Amino acid sequence: MNDDLTERHGLVPERQLHLRFLPPFVSDTTQPKALYILKGWLLTILPSIALAVLISIISTAIAGGAQGPSFPQRGPLLAFLLVLFAPVVETLIMVPPLLLLNRLFGPTAAAILSAIGWAVAHSLQVPIWGFIIWWPFFVFSVILLVWREKSLLTGMLIVIAIHALQNAIPALLLLAREA
Repeated sequence: MNDDLTERHGLVPERQLHLRFLPPFVSDTTQPKALYILKGWLLTILPSIALAVLISIISTAIAGGAQGPSFPQRGPLLAFLLVLFAPVVETLIMVPPLLLLNRLFGPTAAAILSAIGWAVAHSLQVPIWGFIIWWPFFVFSVILLVWREKSLLTGMLIVIAIHALQNAIPALLLLAREA
């Protein structure tokens, strides 16, 4: 980006993500995409499960438990909406604000602000939900910003795949509860 343009418009020049606590694979776009997706899913799902258990323990101790999200849809339609539809739509919604935030504040702040925004959006449906989903959306945002340097479309598809895997476990649990 031209320095004059940056100064004139008050934009922060694009920088590297300063998130050393994330595993090194996150910034490696040369590895096989399937392996990257698997690692990305593990990076989102394991902390999400830990957060869900912790939130459940805390909410039970404080308020006798918290209610999770409820969906009017059932069966295969619910699975489709959670595993395919939501990851595609949420990724399409995530991209423009994330890229704008990246342009204005740089990638680290953009990823953090994106995760906060998604936590708030999910908390509108179920207040406690935002405390659990902020982490996967933080990782989705980081991954999209890393991969967009190579290909925005590839980054979006990788995020959609990881998000679909992330939602698959809750979808399976909801389907099992119905059975």
